[in-house]
Amino acid sequence: MTTTAPYGSWDSPITAEMLTASAIRLSQVEHDHGGTYWVESRPLEGGRSVIVRRSPDGVLRDVTPPGMDSRSRVHEYGGGSYGVAGDVIVSCNFEDQRVYRLGGKEPVAITPEPRVAAGDRYADFAFHGDVIIAVRERHNEDTEPTNTLVAFPADGSAAPKVVVSGHDFFASPRVSPDGSRLTWLAWDHPNMPWDGTELWVGALDADGSVSEPERVAGGIDESIFQPEWSPDGELHFVSDRTGWWNLYRIRDGEDGDIYPAEAEFGLPQWVFAMRRYRFDADGRIVCVYTRGGHEGLAILDHGTLTTVEIDRDTIGSSLAIGGSEVFLIAGSHAEPMGLVRVDLVTGKSETLRSSQSIDVDQSFLSKPETIEFPTSDDATAHAFYYAPTNPGFVGPDDELPPLLVVSHGGPTSATTGELSLSYQFWTSRGFALVDVNYRGSTGYGRAYREALNGNWGVVDTEDCIAGARYVAAGGHADGDRMAIRGGSAGGYTTLCALTFHDVFAAGASYFGVGDLSALVEMTHKFESRYSDSMIGPYPETEDLYRLRSPLNHTDELSCPVILLQGLDDKVVPPSQAEDMVAALDAKGLPYAYVAFEGEGHGFRKAENIEAAAEAELSFYAQVFDFTPAGEIPPVEIHNEEAL
Repeated sequence: MTTTAPYGSWDSPITAEMLTASAIRLSQVEHDHGGTYWVESRPLEGGRSVIVRRSPDGVLRDVTPPGMDSRSRVHEYGGGSYGVAGDVIVSCNFEDQRVYRLGGKEPVAITPEPRVAAGDRYADFAFHGDVIIAVRERHNEDTEPTNTLVAFPADGSAAPKVVVSGHDFFASPRVSPDGSRLTWLAWDHPNMPWDGTELWVGALDADGSVSEPERVAGGIDESIFQPEWSPDGELHFVSDRTGWWNLYRIRDGEDGDIYPAEAEFGLPQWVFAMRRYRFDADGRIVCVYTRGGHEGLAILDHGTLTTVEIDRDTIGSSLAIGGSEVFLIAGSHAEPMGLVRVDLVTGKSETLRSSQSIDVDQSFLSKPETIEFPTSDDATAHAFYYAPTNPGFVGPDDELPPLLVVSHGGPTSATTGELSLSYQFWTSRGFALVDVNYRGSTGYGRAYREALNGNWGVVDTEDCIAGARYVAAGGHADGDRMAIRGGSAGGYTTLCALTFHDVFAAGASYFGVGDLSALVEMTHKFESRYSDSMIGPYPETEDLYRLRSPLNHTDELSCPVILLQGLDDKVVPPSQAEDMVAALDAKGLPYAYVAFEGEGHGFRKAENIEAAAEAELSFYAQVFDFTPAGEIPPVEIHNEEAL
């Protein structure tokens, strides 16, 4: 039997505690000498990242010792925090950013104490005999950090020496099978790696020194992703020169497209050590591609792409190969992301490690529907629509559900249809939800990605509004009770939608940008010129930055907003939220502000993730006038009388 109750008030087994209970985030899969490795970020351990090894007999062991956090801070977003070759395992330590050799009784530091605390940061390790080659980001007291490639002995007997320099950024050092060559990526301000990168190759000496460097592909308007050597020493890479990230190979000094397709074999390089393809023992390319918002696993052999059928359509940014087996992070709308082993001979797949144990009946899970809808400039945008779903409840006949529109971060990123309990938290309570891949998102080709250039805060906002109106016009949501939420760049889109448009009745900004000029002046090196392409060069176009900043137009904001912020955020500093709070308070506008000590850009601690979800639910309950089920602590709304 079902109970009729107002949307939003439905009792749900998907609690805030369930969002973090036994939940982990998986990344950077490697396979070496029979062992499979990956990184787990554990909210119940304060967000600590741990390297885990699975032996061939299925035994799991933490490689990272207690008290150590295997996380790099290069580019602030990190990635590529460890490397493994045989019995040698090295890892960054989050606190001091030194590199440690693991596996003994205690970790042994193999890079020296930096002059500036945690100022020498490392990522993306490659092995060359007894030498390690890595990206180093050196922070100085008064100048911009310096990025280089460095080499140092794996036993720590000598300090790292710079082997490649001269560009603002480096990534993906990879040693050829015979050890004679090194390839790497480089790019310079104002480019981001998805705008334009260069692919370089140099001769490699035994001590890691590099000579005769030569640029072999890429440029200011071509994005190169994941250079990789084949077993026979041919250099492969992904390029978007045709408008799609496709696979290429250099043979006899000439590069050629291996498999031209309107599909993406690459990703935006927000973090290091992303690998979307590898070579199997026969030299075939095992790869992941994105088409139409969904991902697939395939084998590319002599120009023929053969799909490997697995019951998962969301695949992460890392895969590894051991013999005839592929190890990757994958999930679906019904299965949480997990470490999956796929046997290429039998086609069978098995989940070796799930990111979360979910004790919820499938009938409570809303299945995402891929939608396309018209938006401004006669364009088409993309999204996933989730209907309110709970077998125990229905809404009143005279009521439509409130709608929650999600704007993803980046903004050069994308959302997928993977199982997200943070979305099911809402849909199982009676919310409809639209997760928008606005123009600027990846997975739909370079032209779609570049549609945001010069238009940040405009077309992304217009697409979120168009998606909301499309769902409401179809009779799936109440057009008077629509809210928008997002984190980081998605928080900026949220604030733009609430400030410059009169469509949404409420919104939630997670560590969002309110003042673009302040962001440019205070953010870190990696993104310090990001807005050049998204808005315009700064300070030459400072007037446009002011015009696009919600903080400068709070007089146009007429609906309540909740802001949630980590106080240790180095990407979007707390001052962004605090300045918005001051402006909202001065205008007498209703708002809630929830700040978390010890959190950076994105919440990692279980108690804070839970508190944020409950605060947002309480906020909407007060704004939309429903009573949430369960014991939800009420969040304080300032200037509540203005609701």
